[in-house]
Amino acid sequence: MAVKLELYRVFKEVAETGNISLAAKNLYISQSAVSQSVKQLETALQARLFARSPRGVSLTWEGQMLYQYVRSALGLLATGEDKLSQAQQLLLGTLTIGASDTVTSFFLTPFLETFHRQHPGIRLKIVSGRSAKVLSMLRSGAVDIAFASSPSEPGLSTWSCFATHSVFVAGSGYDCDFDHVYTRQEIADFPLILLERKASSRVFLEQYFLQSGITLTPEIELSSRSLLVSLAKIGLGVAGVTLEFVQDALLSGDIRLLKTDFTIPSRSVDMCTLQDVSPTAAAAAFMEMVRREAR
Repeated sequence: MAVKLELYRVFKEVAETGNISLAAKNLYISQSAVSQSVKQLETALQARLFARSPRGVSLTWEGQMLYQYVRSALGLLATGEDKLSQAQQLLLGTLTIGASDTVTSFFLTPFLETFHRQHPGIRLKIVSGRSAKVLSMLRSGAVDIAFASSPSEPGLSTWSCFATHSVFVAGSGYDCDFDHVYTRQEIADFPLILLERKASSRVFLEQYFLQSGITLTPEIELSSRSLLVSLAKIGLGVAGVTLEFVQDALLSGDIRLLKTDFTIPSRSVDMCTLQDVSPTAAAAAFMEMVRREAR
């Protein structure tokens, strides 16, 4: 039987004060309203909750049993309201972000550091995964924000964080002519080192070459971007990499860019949320910080 929450609030106050008039004063309502609420609750539950006397009221056995549960339930509600208020004020809560290890290292780390310093009560959780994985987790509610490469799925709100460019590199001592301008077919003829097939950048690269009727057949397929550079560096082949993620290796001279007569279209790493789902206070604050600082 459904009973209005306010009746239980009145019941709890009367039980704790043992006095109708004092309960009315504490609740800022009239004595008649308190009496009516108690009567309404007793009628709804078909139980006598209070014994009346000239000195006030006291709980019956049924009332005492009910009071234990009402006190716990209203206490939990008050705690929930307090926790919600704290979460809205960014005093506590959890923010779960999905991103690849590379994006976290290359882009997210300073934002995570700043956010943690400003809101130490918010627990930050990072779920590692490629674009397809973190977008799937976003749709299932497992993460609050996902960072993915040029997502095209419907139902997403996206904000471009930075552009990425696919290029080909080889170790500085590799047996090739770094001054030569290579064609698509010449690149495809090299022993290629590429990311595994499920990587979005690998799919994008293959689709670009297929537009010219060229199929890429790598000799080495890897799950780690850092290994692409490591194996190219020791001369095992030409690696297809993301330019923005290999700047240190290029500057050190460990690897060198191959010149090409083609330019692969750029992509972007986007910050993604669900279009029809309001972000939590923590997620909204983090996204606003990224938008503000990344400009």
